[in-house]
Parts: sequence; C-alpha cells; structure tokens
Amino acid sequence: MSQWRISGFDEVRELGSGAQGRVVLARHARTGSPVAIKYVHRRPGDEAAIERLRAEAVVLGRITDPHVSRLYRFVSGEHGAAIVMEAVNGVSLKAILAEHGELAPEAALVVLKGSLLGLKAAHALGVVHRDYKPANVVVQEDGLSKLIDFGVATVTGDGSRTGTPAYMSPEQWEGRPASPSTDVYAATCVFFECVTGRRPFPASDVPALRRRHLSEPVPAGELPEPLRPLVTAGMAKDPRDRPPSADAFLTTLEAVASNAYGNDWEHRGVRVLAASAAGLAALFPLGGLIAQGLAGGNAVAASSGLLATTGAKITAAAIGTAIVAGAGTAGTYAVQRETAGPAREPSATRAAVAVSARSCGFNEARPSPPSRVRLPPEVRLPAGAGVYQVPFREVRFVGPAGRKCTAGGGSGVGTAEAGGVTVLLYRRGYECGYFPRGGEAARLRRTDPLNCGDATPISAREDVPTGKPDHLAYLMTGGAYPGDRGVSLVTHTPWRSGLSDPGPLITCALPRSAASICAAALTYRLDELMRPRGVTQQALDRAARQIARYVDEHLP
Repeated sequence: MSQWRISGFDEVRELGSGAQGRVVLARHARTGSPVAIKYVHRRPGDEAAIERLRAEAVVLGRITDPHVSRLYRFVSGEHGAAIVMEAVNGVSLKAILAEHGELAPEAALVVLKGSLLGLKAAHALGVVHRDYKPANVVVQEDGLSKLIDFGVATVTGDGSRTGTPAYMSPEQWEGRPASPSTDVYAATCVFFECVTGRRPFPASDVPALRRRHLSEPVPAGELPEPLRPLVTAGMAKDPRDRPPSADAFLTTLEAVASNAYGNDWEHRGVRVLAASAAGLAALFPLGGLIAQGLAGGNAVAASSGLLATTGAKITAAAIGTAIVAGAGTAGTYAVQRETAGPAREPSATRAAVAVSARSCGFNEARPSPPSRVRLPPEVRLPAGAGVYQVPFREVRFVGPAGRKCTAGGGSGVGTAEAGGVTVLLYRRGYECGYFPRGGEAARLRRTDPLNCGDATPISAREDVPTGKPDHLAYLMTGGAYPGDRGVSLVTHTPWRSGLSDPGPLITCALPRSAASICAAALTYRLDELMRPRGVTQQALDRAARQIARYVDEHLP
C-alpha cells in the first residue's frame, strides 16, 4: 500500500514503522510547529486497529494536564486513520536509565511525582493507563516529564492481561479488573528501577515473571530506608492494600520526600533530570523538535493492533507463550489537544521553589547582592535559566542564566534586558499601541497626543484569559515598541498609576532551542503582575500551558 499523508503538514522524517502503521515527525504547513503523526493503515476486513486508534484519541482528548501527552486531532479517511500529536523536546526515561543506570532518589521521586500527576488526571476521568513503563515517560530538557501512549488504556473495571510484563500488576496477570491502583503498582515498579538500576522482579521467561509478581515479596530492602514504605505500599499484591489512586499516593510521596530529603528535594531532583536529559542531547533531532523518537530501529506491530513504541507488550493470547516485542528505542512523542476543555489543575500540589535572583541595577547604579525569591507553582525554571531583579519596584523576570543585565529609564520609558529577554518597565501612553480601543487610550489621545502618536496598533494577538474581565493580557509575535523579533506578553490592569506601575510587557527573542526559557519568562511576569491582583492559581495554570504552546508555535 502506498503511504498516505494528511493534508496541512509537511513530513520531516519517519520515526518508526510497522505492519499496521508508522509514526512520523512533521511540521504544520502554516505555522511551522513540530508535530508527531501516528498513522494506522486501513485494511479490508480489519477495522479493529482503526477503532483502537480512535479510542486512544478519545482518551487523550479528554485529558487536559501538563503531565500528559496532548492531542491535536484525529483524522479518519479512505486509507486509514491518524492522530496528530505535539512533538516533545525530551528523551524517554528508558533511554536515561540505559545511559545512567540509576537516578538519585530525589530525581526518581520527581519522575514518580510527575507521572502520578498525569495518572491522576486520567483516573479522574475513569481511565486506567495499564501500560506505564519507562518508555512511556518522556523527560524534557527542563527536567520535567510527560506521560505518553494511552494505546491500551481502558475504563476502570475492565479486565485484561494487556500490558508490559515487567510492570504488570498481579490483577493484570490474572485478568482481573483494572483500577487506578493498577497504575500505582506499575509506577512504583518503575520508581524502584529508577533508584536501584534494575527491575523489581527480573526473570528469564514470562511464566517466571508472572510467578514473581504474584507471589514474591517486594524487594524493598534494596532501597534507601526512607523509601521502603513507599514501595511496599505501592507494590502490594492486593490492590486493596495499595493507595487507591495516584492522588492518594501523591500525598504519601510528598511527606516521604520532604522528611527524607528536605523541602527543596523537588528542585534538586529536577536539576538532576535536566542534566541527565542534556547528556543525551545527541539524540535530540535538528532544531530541538523532538527527542529520540524511534530513530535507530523500527517498531513492529504489537498484537494489540497499535504501533508498538518500545519494549514488550503482552496480551492474553501471549501469556505463557511469547512476548510481542518492538525493536528499536522508545518513541519519544506526545500529543496535544486541539480544542480546549475543563482544565484539571495539578499545580496546587507543587510547592514553590526558592531560587537566587541576580540584581540588574538601575540607570547604571551598582547592583545589589543576589536575593532569594520563590518561584510560583506554575513556573518551571528550565536548565540554563536564571531570575533577575530590577530595583525599580522590585520587578523580577526570567532570562538566560549568567548574562549581563542592564536596566534604566527616562523620558517616559524604562526597560530591563538580560540575554535576549526584555521587560518594558514603564512607558507613557503604551495603551495607545497595545489597547487602542480602551478607555485609557482614548483619554491619552485627548490629553497626551505626543505620547500616543508613535504607537502602532497591534492586529495579531491571542488573548490570555485571567478570569477577571478588567485584568487583560495577550500574547503576540513582534510588536509596536520592542521591534519585530520574538514573542511577547502584554498586560493591562485597572490599578495602573502612571510611571509607578510595573512593566506591562515582556519580550523574549531567544532561538527556538531556548523555547522553555521564553515560556518561563512570560509565565513568571504574568504571575508577578496578576497574582497580587487576585488572579487565581487555576487561571495562572491555564495561562502557563497556553504560553508554552504559543511560544512553541511562534518563536522564530
């Protein structure tokens, strides 16, 4: 059968192929945004694979969470079906473990926490993943992770022996109903592997592996003492003895991690993971579009009918006989929603992280010593980023770390800049350019036409909802004042008071490979301006996801 392609995307390269389909890296023809497309062929008399792909798209489309891969669209046509997914810049946890053997406990806890947050979102919708494994966790360049591949996901209560043998729970081996605690078991197995460098129940064949998962005690003694209760609970043989959900397990994890490794355990763990991913930068594709993919080997079709991403999946027919294996490395891709839905907010479970802020000085004044600031929950400070602080009204912003920061002002305009990130500290009449139809712009055109005359109205923009009608924000590419490079966030609130108001605009003109720094920069400024004015954490979390997506699509 000749390969078919959906319209609107330019294919870059193939990531993997098999008897029933293929996965490709592509760009959106209009915006240039990278995506991964998963195709399944339509063959006479066999519609099962198409329906399974449709079911996967339905599952992905229902989950709205930054820790879960997200969906753009599902397409079904004469030749087959496809799901269009966001390309994630990271490497699979499987690749990291293959390279490093094991992780520091704090890093392993960060992986577990991120996965549990993703599973929590799925469980809230009655969906059980059933195939949690290192190949289905993508660690991004900033050290944060995403959960991918819901190809064998099911509703709570469904009984099946489908999964990856090394991480299958006792109830999966016996074909009993799956529940959220089924995913808790698999996630704990992977956590054990992250800390120790080996799987909890290695075996040379499927029957031996089944026996060990069903009857052998959890080898918790191989872990550091503080982590043993966590693993013992998560891998209990009886699902009723495990935490009943990912959400419940998160509470236990937070307590164990803080008691054993201090309140800043998560910050240290993220740094370790970012460094581990950076060590595999050679696996990142050109332009930092997608990490690793299926390069170096083709996946074969698993008997479930979906394209295998890696490793081995086992079905009821294979119990006691053979494993259906996928050759090659893990498919590192994720998916993104095209239509918005009610957001589920994990940020409240994340603690703010304290970091050092470098002083910029102001109008060539001597910079102050570094100070400590706390990043809000929705801001992820990626590797290679730092926080800068301007004495003018204590304006803070994120930029590339270790850069010279300059700040100054006069004649109605003030700016601060560090390594390609520029903050407009103040400007008389900025409303004329960015909010020309607003009441403040109308007043300024009457009373101060000189400061309104040089502003060009903005036509291309994307509003950022704040949940407060009089607190406005939008994203744009280029702009009237900062020039025509990079992406910007513009804000306006009714609390302005001339020059004393902190900056209404931040522009990030970094290369696409530093998109995570731009997203952090814009998100942090939005929080600094809007949180004190009563914008909720839920709205800020939604804005953080929108900003990350916009930056990825529009950064030159």
